[in-house]
Amino acid sequence: MARGGPATETTATASRRGRSPRTADPGGPAPAAADRPGADLSAVIGRRLRTFRTAQGHTLRSLSARSGLSVGFLSQLERGQTSIGLTTLRDLAHCLGRQIADFFDDGPDGAAVDTVSGGSDGQPAGAVPGSLLPQPDPLWDRYFTLTRSSGEHSSQYISGLRTYRMLSQRAPGLILEPMLVEIAPGGRMTEQEVHDGEEFAYVVSGELTFTVAGSTHRLGPGDSLHLKSSIPHSLRNETDRVVTVVSVVTPRLF
Repeated sequence: MARGGPATETTATASRRGRSPRTADPGGPAPAAADRPGADLSAVIGRRLRTFRTAQGHTLRSLSARSGLSVGFLSQLERGQTSIGLTTLRDLAHCLGRQIADFFDDGPDGAAVDTVSGGSDGQPAGAVPGSLLPQPDPLWDRYFTLTRSSGEHSSQYISGLRTYRMLSQRAPGLILEPMLVEIAPGGRMTEQEVHDGEEFAYVVSGELTFTVAGSTHRLGPGDSLHLKSSIPHSLRNETDRVVTVVSVVTPRLF
């Protein structure tokens, strides 16, 4: 049965180093698209979706059947009139053979080439080409990434009241998604999620409330949590301070 965007997921937007991220309040009635914070990025996502869909010869109806999202929701999404959660956007990107980060690029050719997180040759920005690396072990995967605290080669994404800073550069074949996540007061998943993969969270500062399989746990600085994502879980920031968390998830979101 076709579904719309999950109500438990908040608006997906993105920013790159040097741009000011804009957030959307997940609570209350949704304002008009033109007045909604991050509406410009919703329009970018919509244009990317239409480009990728038509390039593959999909109609809205055929993409609806493939993705499980309703025709009405997909139509609104393409027109920038609604938002989509990151998990749902990842699944939609998979249906179209794209990476989730491709939807945040508004280049004219539809190819997401991000000078912050990667290059047109498929190498992560700042990475040494494989041909120039030493080859001491044929079993070595020839991948190495170094991310400085300045965030010079990192990307940043916004989902409602949560800000995700990527701690690893983009490259094909990687499994882990390490992120530094900041959760503003009131930031939450309002219902418990269930999906594939694993999640690890280490609280750097603040206090975060996790509900796992119906049990509530409050995590402070230095506390950590690791779970299979098939276990019902949710999180929320019930304090009046921003919470900073090191999060590692599989599969990769971006």
